[in-house]
Amino acid sequence: MALKVGVVGVGNIGTIHAEIYKNHPKTELVAVCDIIKERADAAAARFGAKAFYSGKEMLASGIHLDACSMATKGEENGGDHFEPTMELLEAGIPVLGEKPISNDIKEGEKMVELAARKNIPYAINLNHRFTPAAIRAKEWVTEGRLGKLHMINMRMWINNPVETSPWFHMRALHPHSFDVIRYFAGDVKRVAAFLMKGEGRTIYSNAQVLLEFKNGMIGHLVGSYDAGGSYGLEQCEVVGSKGRFVLVDACEHLTFYPRNSISTESYSYLGGMRSFSETFNSRISDWIEQLDSGAKYDEINGSGEDALKAQYIIEAAIESFKTGRIVEL
Repeated sequence: MALKVGVVGVGNIGTIHAEIYKNHPKTELVAVCDIIKERADAAAARFGAKAFYSGKEMLASGIHLDACSMATKGEENGGDHFEPTMELLEAGIPVLGEKPISNDIKEGEKMVELAARKNIPYAINLNHRFTPAAIRAKEWVTEGRLGKLHMINMRMWINNPVETSPWFHMRALHPHSFDVIRYFAGDVKRVAAFLMKGEGRTIYSNAQVLLEFKNGMIGHLVGSYDAGGSYGLEQCEVVGSKGRFVLVDACEHLTFYPRNSISTESYSYLGGMRSFSETFNSRISDWIEQLDSGAKYDEINGSGEDALKAQYIIEAAIESFKTGRIVEL
């Protein structure tokens, strides 16, 4: 029997979630919700679901939901997630939230704590780790192909002219970056950061963040809302004692470089994935498969806890920049 699912927040990203649920053989999209009535009504007509205009209304209706996506937005793209997520979790409904988990650490902690206390699956759309290329690279790390891990270097930049809070670039873009970093390198121990405002900007739109990991690795992130262009959104390099890999643009190109050989091993478009837009399907499909198989709260890939740990790194970077000090996590 198909899982009955809903989507809260049916803007651009929420519509992507709805489309995937509509087309997936293991889900039935039964509810769409948005505080903008016209948007909810349009999504309901498009996907054949029932429209609601608040989370409370949706829950009070008695409609059965096996899971729900949370694609609201708000300040720094995470300000509106908290209240409807808490309502859904309190009702016992598994939630797949959009990143960032929240722009407020205390709210993020409350959502993760509630899900854990009630043993409800809670995940975040950390879609960069779900690409075939990232999964292949992770296998190389796990099987020891790189040897002892030494360093990780990450770059994430796009052209984004939006001006909101001083920390919009860090809180809205780099949940992805730090999740990818944690996916390959583990938990972070210490953070030091330098931020700057780009030309004509009022926000800190460029960042260099230095990292020391609990396992002894070191690394850094280069981030920007002023760079990017048509190529080079993302690059991740992991260096070990036996070799290194370079992963370009989340899903498109992956190359292994042995330390003591000139031969290389390269892949492009693994699994047929050719662009970032396709990563939503791989991530949401993983979520669906885990729910369908009965995965427990603490077995969820790209969990709320993973997303919260990425936000801890972001807040440590902001604190480091403000104070001029290395910040311990």
